[in-house]
Amino acid sequence: MAEYKGIHGTKVQNYTSDPTNPIIGQVWYNETSQTMKVQAVSTVGSWATGNDMVAANRSGGSNGTQSSAINVGGSPPLNGRTELYNGSTWSEGNDLLTTRRSLGCCAADNTSAIAFGGEQSPTAWYTLTESWNGTSWTEVNDLNTAGVSIGSFGSATSGLAMGGVAVPPSRQTATESWNGTSWTSLASMNSPKGDMGGAGADNTSGLAFGGSDPVNYLAITESWNGTSWTEVADLNQERSALGGAGKSDNTSAIAFGGMVPPFNASAVTELWNGTSWAEDGDLNTARGYLYSAGTATAALASGGYSPAIVASTEEFTGAGAPQTKTITSS
Repeated sequence: MAEYKGIHGTKVQNYTSDPTNPIIGQVWYNETSQTMKVQAVSTVGSWATGNDMVAANRSGGSNGTQSSAINVGGSPPLNGRTELYNGSTWSEGNDLLTTRRSLGCCAADNTSAIAFGGEQSPTAWYTLTESWNGTSWTEVNDLNTAGVSIGSFGSATSGLAMGGVAVPPSRQTATESWNGTSWTSLASMNSPKGDMGGAGADNTSGLAFGGSDPVNYLAITESWNGTSWTEVADLNQERSALGGAGKSDNTSAIAFGGMVPPFNASAVTELWNGTSWAEDGDLNTARGYLYSAGTATAALASGGYSPAIVASTEEFTGAGAPQTKTITSS
């Protein structure tokens, strides 16, 4: 039988702690934990804990990437807070001009964004749109339809708003496209819903998934091709107020967290491959009404309801990343 030394040219080395930069395939013995370990490639994605937000918050708008994200608005108390993530830490920027919660947000990164819709109270719902230039907010052209709990994806120059709760209180199917200057109403969604997840780089292609109608938590997924919506394969778990991310098109996305019946926070993560959803590594902290950003392989989850309002942050790394594993035998 071939030995490790014969294959790799060296013996298995002993360490008092794991090496800082092991190579794929390297095997070592950790004297402190008295375990044999190997550096392998992960077969599933996983979430790692990051630095907390400046303040615990929930039910706001969010977008961007894992290294450049923006969170805006939220509650409680009702606020217009803006927080920016640089891949390591959160910092507070200038507040929205109009305080609100349950709003939509489109941003490629935290240097430019639009925030729209939302509510200040159950009877004050907004069409207001504000534009972020990396430093401050400016009011720009309004949505055509006031709404709260609106789904969104895209950038500050090419965004999409979909669904939500309209006045009077009812789920809506409205779709509006942002071109960097104004909103245009387009083809409606196939089913009315609010509090859904969204994923897409711009207003030409993306996904809307999960959410709720007046009675049910939903698993419905709809795919947008720039002109119309098509219903595709459902999520595995029905849920509302979930996180969603994806910066490509309607072939790649991640859904995570959310609220499940009767009103519990979920930690479940699902990945979309263009055809169907598959469960992946769970969040460390179950949460709904959270802030989300990133891509299907590098996502960001922060804040939310767990059921306490939290400030914690988690970063997702997709399958294929280096991973230290303990070797066991029986």
